[in-house]
Amino acid sequence: MTTPPTANASEAMVVAVPTQRVKLAGKVLVTGASGYIGGRLVPVLVDRGYDVRVMVRAPSPEYAERWPACEIVAADALDVASLRRALQGVDTAYYLIHSMLMGRAGFAVADMAAARNFRDAAEAAGAKRIIYLGGLGDTRTQLSRHLQSRMDVARVLMASPIPTTVLRAAIIIGSGSASYEMMKNLVQNPPFILLPPWARTRCQPISIRDVIIYLVGVLENPATGGRAFDIGGREILSYEEMLRILAEVLGIRRLLLHSPVSSIRLYAYFVSLVTPVPHAIIRCLIESTANDVVCQESDIRTLLPFEPSGYREAIVRALTREEQDAVHSRWSDAYPPAHELALKLGDLPRGTRHSATHSLVSTESRTRLFRSICGIGGREGWFHNNWLWRLRGALDRVVMGVGSSRGRRQSSRLRINDVVDFWRVEDLRPGRRLLLRAEMKLPGRGWLEFRLEDADGGRTRIVLTAYFDTASLGGKMYWYASMPLHWFVLSGLLQQIEGRCKQEGRNS
Repeated sequence: MTTPPTANASEAMVVAVPTQRVKLAGKVLVTGASGYIGGRLVPVLVDRGYDVRVMVRAPSPEYAERWPACEIVAADALDVASLRRALQGVDTAYYLIHSMLMGRAGFAVADMAAARNFRDAAEAAGAKRIIYLGGLGDTRTQLSRHLQSRMDVARVLMASPIPTTVLRAAIIIGSGSASYEMMKNLVQNPPFILLPPWARTRCQPISIRDVIIYLVGVLENPATGGRAFDIGGREILSYEEMLRILAEVLGIRRLLLHSPVSSIRLYAYFVSLVTPVPHAIIRCLIESTANDVVCQESDIRTLLPFEPSGYREAIVRALTREEQDAVHSRWSDAYPPAHELALKLGDLPRGTRHSATHSLVSTESRTRLFRSICGIGGREGWFHNNWLWRLRGALDRVVMGVGSSRGRRQSSRLRINDVVDFWRVEDLRPGRRLLLRAEMKLPGRGWLEFRLEDADGGRTRIVLTAYFDTASLGGKMYWYASMPLHWFVLSGLLQQIEGRCKQEGRNS
């Protein structure tokens, strides 16, 4: 059962960092704070008493609610002027930015430009430390584009006179991580798994909890400045072994078949169809499997002495967080790229948009109705004609759209910028409004708005409006051809929202 969206309680992970808090001359800047790693790091830093400044692409009320103790600054790593403002008065800067989501053609160039801009702006601002989380790989071999780009960024940052700490990690296992969700769904969904030859490549996966311990620990140990470290979990496993262990933990019998086909392009497309993770991320991750990603040294263990988690332990912890509905950040927070900069419904001139409105007057309480509305999507589905929503998501995935399998970060609450299948929360006003922006492939831009209004006799009117903005003939044809389906699906959705409230009332 869902609960009304409220300001989140502390999201700080319970981690045993083997160092003591240090007194800094200025703020700690966390770039990429709205992403998976940054979203876990910020609350831990705040919990340890640091003065944290959060850097995001675009301002949003959600960030102030999520991190009330932090200063929020909007900046773009490709905009030097905005970076200088973000770095003003900063003591230590975490660089958690990467451009992998831009696709194979664009991410390496964007990564280098962003790193140079950040290095120069940090020097100009007088920052005293830079901490970067990069990728693990043997530099003596030919690396994938993704890993090579991470190595190049590390070199750019370490060329600065500012003491820079580089942490190099392989795949990160934790609730909400792309690697974990990709493997879990690959085990759960298809009846068998075809293993290409590179499934035998060795990897040293690391728990998200251990990554956070290292990120905080190097801040609190000045001896790590100006050095690069490999970080990894307790075990070295092949990707085949990781899938087998995951199937065992999930209690699933899954047939793993060795295949001579090694086409990364073909395999990435197949995996994108059966997992929530988009093709752009999967392609970069799978390309990296051509290289062993194993720690070449363990110097960090002498400076930050603690025992890292094993792979099985990390999997169990991730599954537990999902069962508790306590996934605080997810890969989808940062995908599609630059979604924070997308045109908002309120920015459109009213004459440019088409709309269709459906409404229903209910005697159910406003609180219960809004809770029901906020429960749509994810595991709960869309209450009415789920097969149509799934079909639309499947068609979107076939053409490399986001599809509906992204689900939700949490099933019990929503916040602005959360993903709901192939939608994203653009606005949320508890008890009044939920606005979703379409992220599936469309010949235009689409929104779905739920509003609750007062009606006669103390009743509540649920108003559901679909908006569509297009300038093309094909887009207009798409809108008018979809109108009969909208009436059927959306009116049924309203009835099911009320029906669920009535059921909740009978069960309470």
